[in-house]
Amino acid sequence: MLWLADTAALKMEPSLKNYSIAVYPGDGIGVDVTDAAMCVLDAVAQADGSFSLDQTRFDWGADYFDKHGKPAPDDLLDTVRPFNAIFLGAVGYPSRYPDHVSLIPLVTIRQKFDLYSCVRPARTYQGVRSLLASNATIDMAVVRENSEGEYFTCGGRFKQGSDDEIAIQTGLHSRKGIERILRFGFDLARTRRNKLTMITKSNAMKFSMVMWDNVLEQVQGDYPDVETDKQHVDAAAMNFVRMPEKFDVVVASNLFGDILTDLSGAIVGSLGLNPSANLDPTRQFPSLFEPVHGSAPDIAGKGIANPVGAILSGAMMLDWLGEKEAAARIQTAVEQSFAQGCLTPDVGGDLTTDQMTEAVLERLGVAVGN
Repeated sequence: MLWLADTAALKMEPSLKNYSIAVYPGDGIGVDVTDAAMCVLDAVAQADGSFSLDQTRFDWGADYFDKHGKPAPDDLLDTVRPFNAIFLGAVGYPSRYPDHVSLIPLVTIRQKFDLYSCVRPARTYQGVRSLLASNATIDMAVVRENSEGEYFTCGGRFKQGSDDEIAIQTGLHSRKGIERILRFGFDLARTRRNKLTMITKSNAMKFSMVMWDNVLEQVQGDYPDVETDKQHVDAAAMNFVRMPEKFDVVVASNLFGDILTDLSGAIVGSLGLNPSANLDPTRQFPSLFEPVHGSAPDIAGKGIANPVGAILSGAMMLDWLGEKEAAARIQTAVEQSFAQGCLTPDVGGDLTTDQMTEAVLERLGVAVGN
């Protein structure tokens, strides 16, 4: 068993800041990595001493579907709205319920709470071998438009089951949606290396992607200090492999950003390394944090899932809540763990999920015991 911080005494101290977290482990290894992330978050909160986390778990997903015929209750949004943040492990269990159904709660939260900015960092670490022969130093952040685009439900299937069956799936792109995600990306680039690359496919998609091009032309003049370029998504996929070190902030539509971030995980060594944040920059609604990887039901419960993506998602959550020092401590502990040879099977090591979590805890200065 992992060492679990006891925060009960902390919550009794009136001077402490307390953050309410809705914890949605989901399916498969989502449960395993969520347990690991919550353990690290509790530990860093106790070590910090100025804040605590009040976690409420919701067992939505395949088990809930088996009992109720849907992955989450109808009052999902009302349930999670009062929380300061939402933490999600992963969803999906194809042998038990359809993939497109498993995503309904997540997509609903993203769209109804207008969590329009999905930030997915990817970087190389000392001690973790990249899958690229070049061993390039990678440090990019993909900003994915998260509220509309290709994942907006607009279309349908007609004459189902017949030879004449057709399906229409229409992407929705608004000027407001494009402009705000580009401005978010430009602002983020100013905190990094002052470079932004917008991903498009305007040579083939002459309405939606040409509008992305037009909005970029209108917005980029407000950011003369940021180097700006654009690439078609197929060229960007090639360049993620050829020259990933050239990318800083990458802004893309919902679908393009989703695909490219799986690739960014692969090139840095494993999809299990990458965290993500689904943000409402207005802070009207709780933002949602999750690792980029999926639920991997085939290895669920085997104790071999890499918890780092989830742990770093927890660090992103703390940073968003204003606990930047605690977030930085987690990031440093992860870096030190890798540099000192602590690796799970997906990156060439043999540590279990618990052992990797314990390695991070040890570097946070937390005693680990049975």
